[in-house]
Amino acid sequence: MNSSVSSSQGIFSNSSIENCEYPNSGASSSLSRPDADINGSHESDLFSISWNQDYGCFAAGTSHGFRIYNCEPFKETFRRDLKSGGFKIVEMLFRSNILALVGAVANSNYPPNKVLIWDDHQSRCIGEFTFRSEVRGVKLRRDRIVVVLEHKIYVYNFIDLKLLYQIETMSNPRGLCCLSYHSNTFVLACPGRHKGQVRVEHFGLNVTKSINAHDSQIACFTLTADGLLLATASLKGTLIRIFNTMDGSLLQEVRRGVDRAEINSIALSPNVQWLAASSDKGTVHIFNLRVRVFGEDSLIRPTTVQGPVLLHQNSSTALDPLISPNTGANPNSSLSFMRGVLPKYFSSEWSFAQFRLPESTKFIVAFGSQNTVLIAGMDGRYVCLPSSYF
Repeated sequence: MNSSVSSSQGIFSNSSIENCEYPNSGASSSLSRPDADINGSHESDLFSISWNQDYGCFAAGTSHGFRIYNCEPFKETFRRDLKSGGFKIVEMLFRSNILALVGAVANSNYPPNKVLIWDDHQSRCIGEFTFRSEVRGVKLRRDRIVVVLEHKIYVYNFIDLKLLYQIETMSNPRGLCCLSYHSNTFVLACPGRHKGQVRVEHFGLNVTKSINAHDSQIACFTLTADGLLLATASLKGTLIRIFNTMDGSLLQEVRRGVDRAEINSIALSPNVQWLAASSDKGTVHIFNLRVRVFGEDSLIRPTTVQGPVLLHQNSSTALDPLISPNTGANPNSSLSFMRGVLPKYFSSEWSFAQFRLPESTKFIVAFGSQNTVLIAGMDGRYVCLPSSYF
């Protein structure tokens, strides 16, 4: 999904170089300093947006290169612009100078079947992978590089680029894959071999778990940072389910809505208290979670703890029309007491807060370090909602 935006003022905001660790290098390289003819009145197409591992930054791949933004406070921190074309995938490694880049179709130097591991401090490529088919996704950890093709996933060691694992999947044109990012756990989730199935690899334990999450094809999923929780949505987009990745048990199910919708992203708050989901209906839904993780290596146990109450702001800010006030607990149907008698719909848990956004744009959502809700859109829109709004 491409969106034409002006580059003269920056795709998301005015540029500023701070916060992220991207040194200003003067070394010559094919990824050159921004050129005047590109940063003038010309337009850039926004190809992709993606968060870094701790959601403190996000990267934007454009038709002329890429840009890095800090989330809180929001500022453009760095950019690289090219004359040869842009990048459809830009994957950060936390706030380091290392990025994984995959070129767009029109990029004459970096085709979409090649992955570059770029060190921006040295202004050079430190690793390169070339495949026979188009790269659908790339994920990074400090010790691993994961490349996603439509039917296969490759896992490499970061230090020597040695191939460690190959995983067969069903057709995966969206490049779905997510990793745990804690140093003491390495968990990978990807589509399984069958419709509606998610495969979870606990590499440290040498355990593989196949979770039959949905009846229809998987559209989106995410892991907690330690990999113990998995949240999934299908192409139908009405239900989101949370699973224990160790035993595959279903811990909670929440309902986004009744009508079919495309779930663009799912996010879990750092304290595993809330879940957020964005869809093509122009809404971001916030749900209260009834699961808790006690320590990085402990079991997942359901609790009855409820989330905070949504505070309705009576100010005249532009954010007020986006808020739908409700209680902190996920609301149920008034007929939920007839659980087991009426259809499952009547016992569903619904979101306790919703944020309204334009329906014509794809948005991705995340939680910031202070449980702020971060929303970035393919139209160049960025929103940071403080926790006091919900």
